[in-house]
This record gives sequence, C-alpha cells and structure tokens, in this order.
Amino acid sequence: MVKNELLKAFLVLLIVIIAGVGVCVGAAESTNTPKLVKDVYPGLASGALASARLVTLPSGVILHSGGAKLTQKDLDAEIAKAPESLRSELKGNLFFVLENKATRQLVVTQARDWAKRSSRKAGEPEPELLRAYFESLTDKLSITEDETRAFFQQNKDMMGDATYDQVKDQLKEYVLNQKRQEVVDAHIKSIGTRTPIEIDKAWAAKQYASAMNNPVDKGRRSRKPSLVDFGADGCRPCDMMTPILESVKKEYAGKLTVIFVHVRKEQILAARYGVQSIPVQVFFDKNGNEVFRHVGFFSKDQITAKLAQMGVK
Repeated sequence: MVKNELLKAFLVLLIVIIAGVGVCVGAAESTNTPKLVKDVYPGLASGALASARLVTLPSGVILHSGGAKLTQKDLDAEIAKAPESLRSELKGNLFFVLENKATRQLVVTQARDWAKRSSRKAGEPEPELLRAYFESLTDKLSITEDETRAFFQQNKDMMGDATYDQVKDQLKEYVLNQKRQEVVDAHIKSIGTRTPIEIDKAWAAKQYASAMNNPVDKGRRSRKPSLVDFGADGCRPCDMMTPILESVKKEYAGKLTVIFVHVRKEQILAARYGVQSIPVQVFFDKNGNEVFRHVGFFSKDQITAKLAQMGVK
C-alpha cells in the first residue's frame, strides 16, 4: 500500500497537540432529551463526537465534557499550528478540528484511568502512555494463514512477480497491523457512548453546511448509490484504478455516482473519511450509508460484483 505522507503527518500533528482545558459551568437545558449529532447531522462526525448531545452551552463554549471545555479560541490556536497550506481547508471543517482535539483529550483521560487501574507509574510521558494503552487493547490479536493468503489474492496485482511465499511474512505483519488499527479505531469512535459529551447546537448547525460542501458528501446526498475512490497520482495501484473508474462511470451512468478524491489535494476530506493508505474504495447506498470499504487495488470484476450485491446493475 502507498502511504499518503502529508496526510499521515497532519494526522500525527493533530494527535500530538493538546491545548489547556478549564472548568465549564453547564447551561440549564429543557426537560426534552437532547438530540445526538449523528441523528441531526449524519456524516458530520466521523468518530467520538457522533454520540455527543446537542445542547445550548454558555457563550463562547463549543464543547463540554466532564470538567473540560473547548472554545473557538482553542480551535483557532489549533489551526494556527497546522501547515499554512491546510489552514483554509481546516477553517471550512471546524467540526473536524473539534473532533480531533476533543478525541485526543478523551483518549488521554481514559488512558490515565487505565494506567491507574493497571498500577502503572504516575507521570508517564503521554506518547508512551498512549502506546501502552492501545497495545493493551490489541495484544491478543492474531492473524491466520487464511487471512494472509486472502489479502494476497485480493491484492495480487500489486505484488508484481512476487509469490505468496516470498511476501507472506511482510503481509502477515501488515494485515495484523490493519486489524490492530481497526480495533483501536472502533474503541476511539465509541468513546462518546461511554463518556457524556455536549456540543453547542447553534455552532454545530453552522458547521454542517460548510462541512458538507464537498464532492463526497454531495454524492452521498444524490439519492443514488455512490462509489468513492481515494487515491493520488504516482501511486501504482491508484493509477491502475483510473481506467477502471472511468469504465464504471460510463457503464453505470445515471445509476451510480462515481467520485475520485485526490488525497494530496483534499487532505482534510480524506482524513474525515479515515483514509490512511491508498487507494481506498468506499461504497455508499442510495441513502448515503457506507456499506463496504476496500483498501488497495480493486478490479473491475470485483467492483461489478459488489455493486450487484447492492442491487446496482
């Protein structure tokens, strides 16, 4: 797989920066049960904030969770730390910035709680603490020979002339790391179901229109199934996908929305959709729900078969 180095660097940047938090006095809410972000604004949150409650917070406060708060000033400071080439994209995706920053704080809090229960030494540097915490979630995972061989068969065109026996050790480690990442991602995304989080509903409403103004989210709202390919020029499997996508686009005209996202030009959009390796193909049904995702080269026959499963013919 070809790594998107710029995207990876930016995601790391968001992960390693923490701003200070303070005490927030929550505003009184009505007796009605607050609605959740994922219900009111589907597609806006991609992780921990999907289950956040939409409420009215004190002036200037965007997010409140426990004794912590985040404000617009916090987000502005976060954007100022990012590469200048990304700042415009970030300003149009403030909810993404909020979600990354809030997720970082929530994960660190949970890691510290885990460390106390595990009797780890106090004051452990944050990177080491997080590494140990994530390893505790994945240390029992393993990969079978069948899983490794299946990955090889699905991505055989990327292997050149190499045989399975020549690359199986590297593939086993790669597939295992993928599985580890999936477990960690799922754990992080579910934080909002374990920790009460509140987001100012007026602020969220403003961010929704801005965040949805992109080809992928427009395609998801087209009332047609959609296929999104995340890739970049110069990536061998990505280049191999280009003629296939053009063929699919023509063959399914009027039935399927086909979108290509150049991850080096749309780094924040790719990050919002959790793209870490390229190419990635994401299939959405007519209601905009993700139904399948594949990493690596995906042949025309495989795409056609998947679309048939979705009822697209």
